[in-house]
Amino acid sequence: MSSIPSRLRPPRPPFDPKVLLAAIWAVALVSPLHGAASYSASPPPRDATVPAAYAFGDSIVDPGNNNGLATVAKCNFPPYGRDLDPGVPMGRFSNGRVPSDMLGEKLGVKKLLPAYLDPNLELQDLLTGVSFASGANGYDPLSAELAMVLSLSDQLDFYSKYMETVRSEVGEERASAIASESLYIVCTGANDITNTYFATPLRRFEYDISSYTDLMVGSALSFLRELYELGARRIGVLSLPPVGCIPSQRTLHGGPERDCFDSANAAAVLFNSKLSAEIDSLNEDLPGARLVYVDIYYPLLAIIQNPARFGFQISTRGCCGTGNIEVSYLCNRLDHPDTCGNDTEFVFWDSFHPTEAAYHTLVDQIFSKYAGKMF
Repeated sequence: MSSIPSRLRPPRPPFDPKVLLAAIWAVALVSPLHGAASYSASPPPRDATVPAAYAFGDSIVDPGNNNGLATVAKCNFPPYGRDLDPGVPMGRFSNGRVPSDMLGEKLGVKKLLPAYLDPNLELQDLLTGVSFASGANGYDPLSAELAMVLSLSDQLDFYSKYMETVRSEVGEERASAIASESLYIVCTGANDITNTYFATPLRRFEYDISSYTDLMVGSALSFLRELYELGARRIGVLSLPPVGCIPSQRTLHGGPERDCFDSANAAAVLFNSKLSAEIDSLNEDLPGARLVYVDIYYPLLAIIQNPARFGFQISTRGCCGTGNIEVSYLCNRLDHPDTCGNDTEFVFWDSFHPTEAAYHTLVDQIFSKYAGKMF
């Protein structure tokens, strides 16, 4: 297994992790991705083969890569993971499975997509795919640096080393087939908007929101080109959701009524429009590429505005604690022993991340609308 970059290795903290979390994470780390609305589309053709699934990005598809990092952006402790079988907190930022797990199962690959940095991985785990994602990551390299997590560049380096291992085990021809026929999910960028831009002055000294979203899009395109050069062809790129409507942003920026943070949502819409156009252009430039822009902004908005329509009761706060600000170390059994009993009623598990039930809603919509476009 590849080693963790030295800047990310534990142990340090000369600080109380809860204090740092309250200062940095309380404003925003990553955003939830959920689905709603009904779509009509075809699934992949029955004869399509998907040997493996891979995920890159942030905590929405991170199954535990942050566990061993010197960061407070982790959740390998109760009550996280309480609905897994067995109910062990593996490092997923939810009460159960996350979208990368569910997509892998729908593709017939496996039920849980493991973390690449899991020290217990075996060869078959590697050959059928892993997640390289790291919670609190972003397209802006500064996001990962501030949170002390794996940047997209780090994740690509790990993927490159991973493919070297695969080639050594199965040979060049099969390794190339695995790379080109597998499904890749890229999910990140929300932390750039909510935390790196709006919560700190570091980028606002240099960029207005238009030029900052240009920076994000430029980084996204560079990443996708590099991933393509490493053999990937079927790539789903998830848009930003309405990040201003997650519970923490309502609490911090929504006033007494805890309304959505409109400036963050407007930034997400701007980024999404630019990213969608650039992905269309990228498909024309890269022979054999099947890059698909996956919109989750409006599906999420629909479920937040009318949760009962989708089988939920509460969409403005999370299940853990008050549901208004708790995430990671602020969501634990000591601080909040009375985490909600029925999390299927909630859209959000903590103040940033959806429940497993909400993720199921998202993945059903993504799969029905977009899977056929990648084959």
